[in-house]
Amino acid sequence: MADDFEGISVFLAVAETRNFRVAGERLGVTRSAVSQALQRLEDRIGVALVQRTTRSVRLTEAGELFLGLVRPAARDTLEAVQAVRDMQARPTGLLKIAVSSIAERFISGPLLTAFMAAYPEVKLDVTITDEEFDIVEEGFDAGVRLGEVIEQDMIAVPVSPEQRHCAVASPQYLARHGAPGHPRDLLDHVCIGWRPRPDAAPYRWEFTENGRDFDIAVDPAMTTNDMGMMIRMARSGAGITFGMFETFEPYFASGELVPFLEDYCPPFGGFYLYYPRRHRQPLKLRALVDHIRTFRVD
Repeated sequence: MADDFEGISVFLAVAETRNFRVAGERLGVTRSAVSQALQRLEDRIGVALVQRTTRSVRLTEAGELFLGLVRPAARDTLEAVQAVRDMQARPTGLLKIAVSSIAERFISGPLLTAFMAAYPEVKLDVTITDEEFDIVEEGFDAGVRLGEVIEQDMIAVPVSPEQRHCAVASPQYLARHGAPGHPRDLLDHVCIGWRPRPDAAPYRWEFTENGRDFDIAVDPAMTTNDMGMMIRMARSGAGITFGMFETFEPYFASGELVPFLEDYCPPFGGFYLYYPRRHRQPLKLRALVDHIRTFRVD
């Protein structure tokens, strides 16, 4: 019995290239082999799919209908074949990720260390950046950002629990100046601010009161794009700074920093690994996603 699937890949190559010679080059066979395989397919179906002339190749009405029906099925078949192959394959290659500087759980070490141990043939290239850009256009496989700033057409996988902001200062600073009782009181304090780059305005500190979100445009005595420096200045008593609670948490335990204004800082969505929707994701990226889903993040 003739194989009904024989010749379909040849038909697809001809339909997409509209050229027997180019189709043969794509498939690695001769022009004559393409013509013969297509003829056998047409004979089995009982209808002409392609109209041939000495100068051109075009699909018949039946050919256009057949193309529309078999192209999705052929794609799904290739996906299935590759999925089975991936069961025996090992993720390899370079995995490039752009990560926010404040995504503490992701960049702290354990999650990525465990991934590197599980997949030694995958090389990680992690860029720490707070710039907002198109990760696909810039050549990254994925990014890590707060969920609220991720485009809706991206796939997002949580890599942290809920987050919340807080204002902090050293006990020495608070002993000299006292702690603000309300976010607007920050305008009377020495503040250490953050901005992503020199030409950007300092970040406005965000709060919530009675269900209403608002922000305070503090006038920082110092601004920087480095959270580590903000923490060091606050620990040394230079002033008040503002950021993620979990970023400052180790210094609460040691007594070097004290949080306040927490009643005005409710929790919000955390950090996510995000990447573009594709019909088929690279095996190295799927390995990282699976690793994140099974790794404890809370």
